[in-house]
Amino acid sequence: MGWWRRSAAALAVAAFAPWLAGAGGSLANFTVHPQPRPVPTVEFAGPDGARLTLDAFNGRVVLLNLWATWCAPCREEMPSLDRLQAIMGGRDFAVVAVSVDRGDPAKPAAFLAEIGAKHLALYHDPSMKIARTLGLPGLPGTLLIDREGRELGRLLGPAEWDSPAALALIRRLMGSTAPGAART
Repeated sequence: MGWWRRSAAALAVAAFAPWLAGAGGSLANFTVHPQPRPVPTVEFAGPDGARLTLDAFNGRVVLLNLWATWCAPCREEMPSLDRLQAIMGGRDFAVVAVSVDRGDPAKPAAFLAEIGAKHLALYHDPSMKIARTLGLPGLPGTLLIDREGRELGRLLGPAEWDSPAALALIRRLMGSTAPGAART
């Protein structure tokens, strides 16, 4: 990579740094990549139990979140992910929250019902292979993926995904990858 490309990439990251620092909370730790990164192929079960990959979401920006019912920070952030899906979900954007609870999906399904989640579909990977493949060392872990299936950035730890700062970050990154804005 030439010096000018390295400089442009550094400027792109630097443009988000003060803005993210002002976002407060753990969102300040969201890492925006200088350039979109390829995402390895990962498989998980969809709401109907059929195997899916992220290819099922091509054309949409995806907030991919890995969580488990035994993870206290995951449990705290799930309502905000449900609200984010209610606010932005549609043909341009999707929250794909994948439970990595072992066993069948009954326990994570019961948890989603308990918190009153109405907008999140239940995706499940009891093998936790998805976390290893994506290089996420802990939970919750979240990747923002562009319309072409490339990783724009990631966060390890919880966030208030429906906060004004998170909504602005997602919309800004969505706008940087393709024309048009998310519906609200």
